[in-house]
Amino acid sequence: MTTTLICNCNRTMALDPRALAQVLGETLTEHTTLCRRDAPAFQRAARDGDDLVVGCTQESALFVELAEHTEGSAPLDVRPIRFVNIRETGGWGQEGRKATPKMAALLAAARLPDPEPVPTVTYRSEGRLLIIGPLDRAEAITRLLEDTLQVTVFATGGVGEQVRRHPVIAGNGLEVDGWLGAFDVRWRADNPIDLDLCTRCNACVAACPEEAIGLDYQIDLEVCASHRICVKVCQAAGAIDFQREPQWREARFDLVLDLRVDSAFSRHAPPQGYFHLPSSADPDRQLRALFELRDRVGEFEKPRFFRYRANICAHGRNEQVGCRACIDVCSAQAIVSRLDDEERRNQVEVNPHLCIGCGACTTVCPTGALGFAYPSAAEQGRRLRTLLATYAKAGGRDPVVLIHSQQAGAARIAELGRAAALDEQIHGLPSRVIPFAAWHTASLGLDIWLSSIAWGASQVWVLATDEEAPQYLGALDEQLKVGNAILQGLGYRCEAGSDHLRLLTIGTAAGGSATASRAAGPAVLVKGPQLIDPGLQELDRALQAVPAEKPGSAASFGVQADKRATLELALDHLIRQAPAAAHQRVGAATDAGAAIALPRAGSPFGRVVVDAERCTLCLACVGACPASALQDNLERPQLRFIEKNCVLCGLCERTCPEDAITLESRLLLTEARRQPRVVNEQPPFACIQCGKPFGTVKAIETMIVRLSGHQMFQGRALDRLRMCSDCRVIDLHTADDETRIDAP
Repeated sequence: MTTTLICNCNRTMALDPRALAQVLGETLTEHTTLCRRDAPAFQRAARDGDDLVVGCTQESALFVELAEHTEGSAPLDVRPIRFVNIRETGGWGQEGRKATPKMAALLAAARLPDPEPVPTVTYRSEGRLLIIGPLDRAEAITRLLEDTLQVTVFATGGVGEQVRRHPVIAGNGLEVDGWLGAFDVRWRADNPIDLDLCTRCNACVAACPEEAIGLDYQIDLEVCASHRICVKVCQAAGAIDFQREPQWREARFDLVLDLRVDSAFSRHAPPQGYFHLPSSADPDRQLRALFELRDRVGEFEKPRFFRYRANICAHGRNEQVGCRACIDVCSAQAIVSRLDDEERRNQVEVNPHLCIGCGACTTVCPTGALGFAYPSAAEQGRRLRTLLATYAKAGGRDPVVLIHSQQAGAARIAELGRAAALDEQIHGLPSRVIPFAAWHTASLGLDIWLSSIAWGASQVWVLATDEEAPQYLGALDEQLKVGNAILQGLGYRCEAGSDHLRLLTIGTAAGGSATASRAAGPAVLVKGPQLIDPGLQELDRALQAVPAEKPGSAASFGVQADKRATLELALDHLIRQAPAAAHQRVGAATDAGAAIALPRAGSPFGRVVVDAERCTLCLACVGACPASALQDNLERPQLRFIEKNCVLCGLCERTCPEDAITLESRLLLTEARRQPRVVNEQPPFACIQCGKPFGTVKAIETMIVRLSGHQMFQGRALDRLRMCSDCRVIDLHTADDETRIDAP
């Protein structure tokens, strides 16, 4: 049983408890101030023992505290309370009175169980921190952290303290790699002053006539005139030696705080445990980083976000590299290509410690070899199907699924709702737009988008903020273009500028970046359109798009563990429900007439085009194909192709020694896409000795042409190429002109 609590937030939004109760199948009471005067109602519900859903996120911390202090309430780790925002996402805005179907959908989805647990990735940190940067700033920060962390400073100039409070190292060629608890640091110690031996007496600084030695206790060798006075004054300590050979040194740290202008990592998503804080960083960011550093001591876990099935991966075969989509899109550089020495093929390898769980790799993977594990595609699909089915049951029309991230995306939507409550020129989230929080916007792709349309969505929009890496936006845009081409090719109508699938980005040339907008502070809370965040104004306009055509009846299938299987289910439904024009295309006399042309970039559908004049039926492409789209025939020389299986990885094209294969991106709508078809067939070549068929005429003729000029294949040796394997051996042992080595 589930108890749902709803509140009109001091009568600032319209609720229809009777309609909501009818859809959800339970009795609902409309509260006015559930977090204040009506709090006893929450406490009674907390004691009842039912699962608890609260239609408020504003006061979630207060409700949790109330539950913990309510006698008879189950512990939150046994029965967690689920909070859902129906205020900023539904009740606040110009269409708040029409938002009952959306509220019902959001409340119904909140009642679903939590995702199934998955294996975890563990980090262990003992608090060994390396601070890289100028000595003065590094040592000032050290004083704020040294009570919790073991600090070492890598000096890059600056003025150091006289008191040695912590180890200081220096050098050139600094390299940093790793993750929380396992950062490997490598540098070249090539300065004459050994900081381990230096006593900071400053005798060398005072003695140097060129002032080549600073208070970072390193010698500027370009300024030094080799008087070696510093060596004499440091004779007792022996810290200065110009004859010392440069040495590469290594050390391991748990955490890295980098104060330099340029980050040690060029990737968009640096590893956990690495903090980049140049002096230009805003004070809030610096303070937050220091608090996070203090908390990074101990053992930490995160979900293992991905699953990988090497047997269907289209990355490599026969030492050829095909699909690289996951490697190219990963903003954390957590995915690399490794050569398997035993199988002699390149395989994808994902480092779980570097993976940040964005899921972009699973979105661009054409085969589903990489899948998002937490939450799984099946669980995401269940939530989406529940949202759309409940929305329709409550009488909603033309729903739009707005996919956003749980952090920045959710915050921007909440800001839009608050702005709509304060200014009548801001519409807020339309009643037909249903927000869907994903772990990351890039974690959902074509299979989920098309399934959502099949389940009854009019459109699917993806909201991107400044937290998405540039390559994510590019990959999403490619996938969206493929999806729109399919839907338009099937005849589903869209008004101009109102695609079924859209990417909404906050902060274009009209409104500035989302980061710059938020830097202005709480302007969205001040009445007056001139003070509303320009990014929100831009989003508000984009959300007012007109509906697009959707299938007549909603599908009932669920998301499968196999990505391609989900795509097939969605396509089957969309084809069956497509307008009449699409059915005419399905019945076209030729494949070309029955196929939808798709953009090449990002497309997981297509066909192999074989040049029969070039192809010798060597079947190297069959061995390279990871999806069994290309197949041979054991009974006769044939190359067959199943279009449904093709993922356009390009391995066949790269493997073909005759350059006889090209790829075409398209979606064939007829049943022929599921059936094997012959794309090349040749007569077998008959052995000139026994007549047994072997090879093909084209292959034997091509081989003879290429080898006829070689001195090893003249006369009888050339004829043996026309013999089967048995006759070739017999001829070798019976020919009179062959040289033999016989046993004594």
